[in-house]
Amino acid sequence: MNRSLAGLALLTLAGCSLGPDYKAPTLDIPAAYRATPQTAAQAWPSRAWWKGFNSPELDTLIATAQTDNFDIIAAIARVRQADAAMRVAGAPLLPTVSADGKYDWQHSFVSARRTSGANAGRTVGAYVETRTYTFGPSISYELDFWGALRAQRDSAAASALATRFDQQTVALTVVTSVASTWFQALALQDRVDVARRNLHDAEQILGAIRARLDAGTASLLDVSQQEALVAGVRAQIPGLQSQLEQEVNALGILIGKPPSFITVRPGTLTALALPPTAPGVPSQLLARRPDVAFAEAQLIAANADIRVARANFYPQVALSASGGWQNIGIQTLFGPGSLFASAAASAVQTLFDNGRLSAQFDQAQGRYDELVAGYRKTVVQAFTDVDNAITAFNYATEQEVLEQQAVAVAQRAADIARAQLLAGTSDIVTALQAQSTLFSDLDTLAQVRLQRFSALLSLYKALGGGWSNADIEAPTPTLFQGVL
Repeated sequence: MNRSLAGLALLTLAGCSLGPDYKAPTLDIPAAYRATPQTAAQAWPSRAWWKGFNSPELDTLIATAQTDNFDIIAAIARVRQADAAMRVAGAPLLPTVSADGKYDWQHSFVSARRTSGANAGRTVGAYVETRTYTFGPSISYELDFWGALRAQRDSAAASALATRFDQQTVALTVVTSVASTWFQALALQDRVDVARRNLHDAEQILGAIRARLDAGTASLLDVSQQEALVAGVRAQIPGLQSQLEQEVNALGILIGKPPSFITVRPGTLTALALPPTAPGVPSQLLARRPDVAFAEAQLIAANADIRVARANFYPQVALSASGGWQNIGIQTLFGPGSLFASAAASAVQTLFDNGRLSAQFDQAQGRYDELVAGYRKTVVQAFTDVDNAITAFNYATEQEVLEQQAVAVAQRAADIARAQLLAGTSDIVTALQAQSTLFSDLDTLAQVRLQRFSALLSLYKALGGGWSNADIEAPTPTLFQGVL
């Protein structure tokens, strides 16, 4: 268990409590990843792992996203909300002190019947005016015999910690999304460049065939076939350019800017480096994934909610006291004869509620069991993400090597076919096939290279992106959270 979660778990056990005490669920942790041997080296991503790609444009985009991304800003605001909720939940652990000042004024008619004199038997009256001034403090306090108030505070503290982990998850998702979108834009620029190069080569060959037609050594069919190839290659470019512009525009929402504010333009994926990384052993992964830490913080909060539901079965005891001064004159309000004081104690025990408290306890227990399943699923998903990323990267690396070989062979075949075509020793069909194969392999190579970068990016994300939950301090609610 990491430092933050361990500190929070100790907090939940402090003081009198009816339990249950929080215990981390048992987990099935493999000795090694399926895609790597047990002796695999460990090389965790650094905090600024994206700098290893050697792309200044990517560095700028990520730096902007870290400060201006809307999801990150919202996650930070949720942390503040959770901290405030924690203070609200912890407030009842101390007495509530208030001061009350009151002024009462009454104007009434008082009547009486005369019993003697000339007007005996007649009712007479007079208006009476009364003023009363009161001032004094009052104190109320609920005794936390069964730990319900502390459990409510602990639940809020765990939820506040969970929002911190969620903020880190959001930040990691945003950073990897920026990198992924940038890599796709670079790959599309490469594909556009490949298509333009292919179009240039195809148009050159078309010019040579037209020259042969003029010389009487080629047919209209030969020209038409090459024209069809040129038209097909030319038709690919607008679609690729459209995808490229949309990827660049997508960067806008990630960096919190309208698309027109994006000044960087894609270059080539071939200019970037592929920084090395290695997953190490699975047992170290759980302290490196903010989503795993988030799931466990939710468990701690749910465990505290069970303690609250259990404490509600027992009597609630409250104390109250008040005192002060009361007088009919403001000048004599604070005189000795104006003092008054009172105190009271109360206990409330529910005798019949039609099963409400029992249902609340079952609800809290069911919620905890649900989160246990979710926590275990998150852990398994973490191991799966790493294995899938390693597998994808290994096979993409192998595929890129093979595709480069295929491009080299296709290039050699296309060069030979072109030379023979220009020399008149080969037919147009052979040249067309060689060109089509080369064009297809070049485009595939650009896509495979993107798959390799994307797989490495997925591995960085699966390993937590250089994050460690040991660096997150658990919120520590104190008794004196605020005065007045």
